[in-house]
Amino acid sequence: MLNRRDLILSTAAGVAALPLGAVAQTTEDTRLSTLFDAFMAEDLRHRPEGATQLGLDIGVNANLRFKLSDTSPEGIASAKALNADQLRRLGDINRAALSTTAKVDYDSVLYTRRSSAAVQAFDFGGFGYGPSPYVVSQLTGAYQSTPDFLDTKHRIETAADAEAYLARMEAYAGQLDGDTDRMAHDAALDVSPPDFLLDTALVQMTASRTAPADNPLVTSIARRAAAKGLDAAYATRAAALYADKVAPALDRQIVQTRRQRDGARHDAGVGQFKEGAAFYAAALKTTTTTSLSPDEIHQIGLDQAGEITARLHGLLKAQGMSQGSVGERIEALYKDPAVIFANTDEGKAAAIAYCNGRLAAIRPRLPSRFKRLPPYAFEVRRVPPATEAGAASAFSQGPALDGSRPGLVYFNLHDSAEWPRWTLATTVFHEGLPGHQLEGGLALSNKALPLIRKTMGFSGYAEGWALYAEQLADEMGMYDDDPLGRIGYLKFQLFRAGRCVVDTGIHHLGWSREKAIDYFVALDGDARGFATREVERYCSTPGQACSYKLGHNTWTRARARAESALGARYDIKDFHEVGLGRGRVPLEVLDGVIDGWIVSKSA
Repeated sequence: MLNRRDLILSTAAGVAALPLGAVAQTTEDTRLSTLFDAFMAEDLRHRPEGATQLGLDIGVNANLRFKLSDTSPEGIASAKALNADQLRRLGDINRAALSTTAKVDYDSVLYTRRSSAAVQAFDFGGFGYGPSPYVVSQLTGAYQSTPDFLDTKHRIETAADAEAYLARMEAYAGQLDGDTDRMAHDAALDVSPPDFLLDTALVQMTASRTAPADNPLVTSIARRAAAKGLDAAYATRAAALYADKVAPALDRQIVQTRRQRDGARHDAGVGQFKEGAAFYAAALKTTTTTSLSPDEIHQIGLDQAGEITARLHGLLKAQGMSQGSVGERIEALYKDPAVIFANTDEGKAAAIAYCNGRLAAIRPRLPSRFKRLPPYAFEVRRVPPATEAGAASAFSQGPALDGSRPGLVYFNLHDSAEWPRWTLATTVFHEGLPGHQLEGGLALSNKALPLIRKTMGFSGYAEGWALYAEQLADEMGMYDDDPLGRIGYLKFQLFRAGRCVVDTGIHHLGWSREKAIDYFVALDGDARGFATREVERYCSTPGQACSYKLGHNTWTRARARAESALGARYDIKDFHEVGLGRGRVPLEVLDGVIDGWIVSKSA
């Protein structure tokens, strides 16, 4: 258990003595640094996709380009054993002998290993945006993640890269079979997705089961190898691999999914399972990094939804919209054809261009709030049509460590009417700048952080920051000439409060999928398709949806404490530098870091 008082006092002393980002090394710091290097190497070998994502599959790690994560029972057991061993080795470190910054690093890494152990204690499930009870669903499983990874993350510049791609194609077939075996294992424990998640998963699986020559796995290497002047035989070999290895493995998974669909229940939450309540508690703690109970989170969501609704009422009234509930008035805005991009490839391209324009517009304003900016390129793209049916409405993927690949923001444009123009900007600021891409980019480029700390994540911290970034965009004047955009910003703040209500409603209070969808539509006027995909996301990855508003509360309350305590000495650039300067941390650690800085500035 972290001792917050000790953390605050030790941080205060450290911040007072050191320039921000500096590290006063102790002997125990050196031991911890060596241990972190070992952990990072071990983690990359257990998840080679991470090495490629970061651009670290070179040199001694070059062979990782030929591999994928092992989803077999042996692979799962190995990951569990590694986590237990890393916990043991962390226990050998004398925390009291660490420097201030090293203590923050130690506490953060320790939290991840303890969280992993808590989730690994359950003999079922997989991982999506957080722990999932389902190894395969519309959001979990190699079938929907690996093809996109191979197409967008695995580079093909040389013949060796193309050979590595083919090796990974064969490994993908093994991943599919590993997931399929795990599905059957979990079903025997009476843990299986509800019927509506399996329906969407089947739509996506069958859509990806094409003729070899037309499959994206094959066309990707054919297109990219040709662009580099490589042998056309790579495409032929990829088609043969798909036909001989991948397609049969996918067929086996489709058969298993249909088998489970035949006997599937419609219950939405994990409360239906024997260990469901315990799993939900572990998922909430892992993703929010708080110890709040489901009942407390549910009430926070209700209270803050009421506060934001009152603000929206005033803004809507100023636009001449005073009749009906706030949700009904926002729903009417969704139906205005003047703010909807055409539901065609051309219209969707125009929406993406608009988003990239918003990203470019906020860049020159960032120095007014930040001392550092990440040295990476960022861009907005459309979610691949093959996975639109089950993909999240929008999400972010970080850049390569060396900047060779930009940070990416994805929008799910399955139906353009779900993304009218006035809803897009705040999501660009959340997923891009000054949200995830700024926060993550600063961590990746922070030379004072160990590599393991650059690349680890906490949903409460990161999603809380991104929601706070939406607020910052408003404070920086991004809606001064866009009143509907400001309504969009607050609509999504309301939506995140609603997530706390809905997620706990589904998994703790036994809400149905339909009740949850109806709640969102009534609350903030969501398009029903948008609300449906969001609710189904929460059914697949319990708890994570609560991390946004809880994290936002932590950031805004920390800022309010600093402003009140420091008065004229408060500088928002300093606040952001302190909050972002040690990378992603659990929310309890973040509070300790901020409070320690306040103490040091007050001395």
